[in-house]
Amino acid sequence: MAVLWLVILALAAGFLVVRLMKYGSDVPMIIILGCVGGLVGGLTLSAIAAIASSLAGLVGAILGATLLIWLWKNKIFG
Repeated sequence: MAVLWLVILALAAGFLVVRLMKYGSDVPMIIILGCVGGLVGGLTLSAIAAIASSLAGLVGAILGATLLIWLWKNKIFG
């Protein structure tokens, strides 16, 4: 069922892009272009999200450590 949904999304994406770029093509080529474009776009966005998540974790760790050191230094905690 998930594969069917991806093919439908690929067809829709390919159709929209073909219309936006005014490129005449047949249905199988639209599906192929939509699938490949979806794969490239999905992998790219996944990589960007993973990098952003790692950086967010680093920033959170730095802020948390800074807060704890500040609390410890000011004798508020411990």
